[in-house]
Amino acid sequence: MINQTKALKLIKIYEYVCEKYEEELQYHCERFSNNRQPKFTDQEVMTIYLFSVHEEQKFKVKEMYRFVKNYLRGWFPNLNSYVAFTTRLNRLSQALKTLCASVIESFVPKECSSEFALLDSMPIVTCSGKRAGKVAREMTDKSYCSTKNMWYFGVKLHALNRYNKGTLPYPESIVMSKASQNDLSIFKENWATVANTTFFGDKIYADNDFFDDLYKQKQSVMLTPIKGIKGKSMELKQIDFAYDRLFSKAVSSIRQPIESFFNWINEKTQIQNASKVRSANGLMVHIFGKLTACFLFPIFKH
Repeated sequence: MINQTKALKLIKIYEYVCEKYEEELQYHCERFSNNRQPKFTDQEVMTIYLFSVHEEQKFKVKEMYRFVKNYLRGWFPNLNSYVAFTTRLNRLSQALKTLCASVIESFVPKECSSEFALLDSMPIVTCSGKRAGKVAREMTDKSYCSTKNMWYFGVKLHALNRYNKGTLPYPESIVMSKASQNDLSIFKENWATVANTTFFGDKIYADNDFFDDLYKQKQSVMLTPIKGIKGKSMELKQIDFAYDRLFSKAVSSIRQPIESFFNWINEKTQIQNASKVRSANGLMVHIFGKLTACFLFPIFKH
């Protein structure tokens, strides 16, 4: 059993999932078999996952299943076996990805800036770099994370967040890539058409020629900490030292909230640890299911 407050949240999540399922999610998990309408519904599967992460801090599928079986069986009388539950959940990976995008788009705070955007990425680790990664090889590969000083197999989450003064920035777009893909390349592929925006990124985004063209075409600029120039004389380095240091410190302080944003997501969901994932669909569920659970708070206000 759960208390009344949690019960109301469970109902709210289920209602929201059902609404979105009717609108669009059903088309991402449509069946063409005699079992098109199972007694244990897709809506119930997604509700269990989202409620378990959001409200109960159950981050592993086995923990979720045990919790529901022991405490919520009256709410989900048609709950099937653990293996069947896991299989059903993995088949909903595309539906959860679509739901994640819908949730993020639906609840953008009014206070978010339309002019300033923050960029960064975060590793999702399927196994350490000391081992040979065997999970979801079509989606993952090996790379080095300088922030954590480690080699790892997995993917990266890249986020374009809108600045929100005094609180965490809010994501406008989140993209997943192989771990080795360069952050600047991801920007060029996904956000090079964003107009009238000042972007704040780290040194990896420094590409003067590209962003000069972007300013001419879209009136958008990229500000990064000053990157050292090879071959620059010591005299010029000393002349520019004070300016470079102050400018870099200012840019870093403005973009610091996006680092806090990723830390917040990881604290809420343990999303960086994907060591228990065993398939590409499972990895998609792990990432987009947990991201969706992070941004569900506004549905409880209505």
